[in-house]
Amino acid sequence: MNQPLVDVRDLSREFVVRRRVAGRRRRVRTTVAAVHDLTFQVGAGEMVGYIGPNGAGKSTTIKMLTGILVPTSGHLRVAGLEPSRDRMTLARRIGVVFGQRTTLWWDLPLRDSFELLQRMYRIPDATYRRNLDTFVDLLDLGDQLDTPVRQLSLGQRMRGDITAALLHDPEILYLDEPTIGLDVVSKGRLREFLRTLNRERGTTLLLTTHDLQDIEALCDRVIVIDHGTSVFDGELSALRGRGGSSRTLVVDLVDEAPPIEVPGATHAGSDGPRQWLRFPADVSAAPIVAAVAARYEVADLSIQEPAIEDVIRDLYAR
Repeated sequence: MNQPLVDVRDLSREFVVRRRVAGRRRRVRTTVAAVHDLTFQVGAGEMVGYIGPNGAGKSTTIKMLTGILVPTSGHLRVAGLEPSRDRMTLARRIGVVFGQRTTLWWDLPLRDSFELLQRMYRIPDATYRRNLDTFVDLLDLGDQLDTPVRQLSLGQRMRGDITAALLHDPEILYLDEPTIGLDVVSKGRLREFLRTLNRERGTTLLLTTHDLQDIEALCDRVIVIDHGTSVFDGELSALRGRGGSSRTLVVDLVDEAPPIEVPGATHAGSDGPRQWLRFPADVSAAPIVAAVAARYEVADLSIQEPAIEDVIRDLYAR
């Protein structure tokens, strides 16, 4: 059985915080658990969404995965390495993109930043040229190579950061809010590039974002973290069916009719010949559709999935 590329078991990270307390001259020392008993594995080639509310422990986890932070306890291996002890070796096998921070040199042309990274990672000339040509073409950066980074738009800089993170052929790419602040066109281009990267090169992606459209567009699997521990780990379709979420069957009848009544569904509204029926997200729509078609003259049918934002909001609330 193949070992997971990322192996996290019972991982914890605590921070010591000193706070002022009314009536006391000295600050009180308390311990805060940013990550607590976190367990998950990521296999090679997976595209995984890692999401949670602010303060849930996402950034702390990414910092431990890259070796920036040392875990307080637990087991952590990335590509078979212990990140905090093998940080230099691991750096050649991972790529990291932070949406709100750049790894590029602010006053240098984009091309110069890439050439500096080639020397830092000791990338062979042939590999560097091949990767640079491929990513510049896919990300439409050809006209920006001689432009100083400070003069690039946010979308151009983000595409530059992603190119920089991939020049050395990493096995896994960590993406922290990669589409933050981007317009619709730039987001679409970036998502398509990441799908192509995963499909053609098998690069593993771990995506942290508050834009749930990124998750829906890229990830089949989602890990939801809250208060430092995993509260859901599974397919996106399973997340939709969790916690009482519902789907909606939209029925367009040939003629206006009284509210539709069929087993397994509840009438949720009408507007002329169109009616809405609600049913649990984890229940098959087939028998409901069959019952409607058998009893009514139907012009059209469609199913609306529950909004992922609503599902996750309900999960947090519980």
